[in-house]
Amino acid sequence: MDTLANLALGFSIALSPYTLMLAVIGCFLGTIIGALPGLGPSNGVAILIPLTFSLGLDATSALVLMTAVYYGAMYGGRISSILLNIPGDEPALMTTLDGYPMARQGRAGDALVLSGVASFVGAFLATIGLMLLAPLLSRVAYFFGPAEYFALYLLAFCTLGGMASNNQAKAAMASCLGLAIAMVGVDNNSGMPRLTGGNMHLMDGIDFLVAIVGLFAIAEVFFFIESHGKDSSIGIKLDRVTIPWKDIGKSKWTMLRSSVVGFFAGVLPGAGASLGSFLAYMSEKSIAGPKGGFGTGVPQGIAAPEAGNNSAAGGALVPMLTLGVPGSGTTAVLLALLMTLNITPGPTLFTDRPEVVWGLIASLLIANFVLLMMNVPMVKIFVKILTVPAWVLLPGVTMISFVGIYSLSGSYFDLLLMVAFGVLGYVLRKLDIPTVPVILGILLGGHMEDALRRAMVISDGDIFYLLSSPISIGLWIAAVAGFVAPMFLRELLKKPQRITD
Repeated sequence: MDTLANLALGFSIALSPYTLMLAVIGCFLGTIIGALPGLGPSNGVAILIPLTFSLGLDATSALVLMTAVYYGAMYGGRISSILLNIPGDEPALMTTLDGYPMARQGRAGDALVLSGVASFVGAFLATIGLMLLAPLLSRVAYFFGPAEYFALYLLAFCTLGGMASNNQAKAAMASCLGLAIAMVGVDNNSGMPRLTGGNMHLMDGIDFLVAIVGLFAIAEVFFFIESHGKDSSIGIKLDRVTIPWKDIGKSKWTMLRSSVVGFFAGVLPGAGASLGSFLAYMSEKSIAGPKGGFGTGVPQGIAAPEAGNNSAAGGALVPMLTLGVPGSGTTAVLLALLMTLNITPGPTLFTDRPEVVWGLIASLLIANFVLLMMNVPMVKIFVKILTVPAWVLLPGVTMISFVGIYSLSGSYFDLLLMVAFGVLGYVLRKLDIPTVPVILGILLGGHMEDALRRAMVISDGDIFYLLSSPISIGLWIAAVAGFVAPMFLRELLKKPQRITD
């Protein structure tokens, strides 16, 4: 009954005209961002976060807008995967395996509509899972002490870093870089400045929003200038769009199974939508067997990864809201937004700020229906977005980033720092070093340090206190496994080659 009462509170917030407008705008912008190859949900949310401060949005409104962008980008990623054989983001990678062959068979419209329906099923079931599982997990979190939280943060670094890079050493180096950046500023205990170089602007530390916008948005601008300067063009012509009822009927159980697989993959800290998409596709391929025709343009090959990655996106919100640990790169950016708004995710969030959590859940339920209605009849409009020339897109991204950050801090130094992080992000990506662990280090570094210090004070400096409970031991084992496992699974997780004539 408590769940129903809280959901009623959420709908009373979500059904207000203002919140509904923000959800619709977020869905539309997110779908556009997802459709553009290379941007993806992480970059899209990072680019638009400064806009929430420019508009003066409160916590609930800002979170509704950004999560609608997140869900919309997950929907939109399938468009370029199916039409261009270029995934809009990494979770949409598996969709290319059957989406592009189906489009080449003259069924591009059917593939787009089917993928939109599968995305709806996955995202809707994941939101239901979030509604049911998050309050339970928040109760479990009360058993966490400093040793358990330190191990949990370590798990996030190991798993998210391991899945984000093809090289574990580079992922570890990126995490250490993020932790080092988090140390900049005045030490809370001793009051001594650390790594500031005598610069007064750095005494308060580095604002993680400045780092996020720089590493994602500004770095992406540099990459667009280098490799996407020419106008894009659609590889597959899209004619009549109809609803493929037969294909939807064939794929209904695939969507349900993939949604469950994707959701639990998303709940794992660091796994995210990429793993959810991969596991959903591979599990359905094994169920279908050699005669299933996966890889040749079968409907189930589109439905499985789309339901999987969208349900994983919803699942990734569970650890972020209940434990304060992001389940994916995009939820790491959303975590930064919450912290900037003076909201501390964790077990007390559901009791201290129920209007934020349940308003978000209700808005996501509504946003899924909005996205379904957008992505079926309006799919031709979103396809046109693929032809937006870079000389139109780049100034808009740059303007939003600069205006948003300046309106947030009013400091020219932050603008220079944002550009510096943009250069750093560009260099890191050229060296194939993942940027998500850097962001994670900046976000969680201070909390991880506080947990370690509290653990050492409680234990009088006994390092083995970090292994003093079954929960912490389990998390340490999971962290080691999450860091080592990708070394053995690399061949399975390797990106498929583009299909050529």
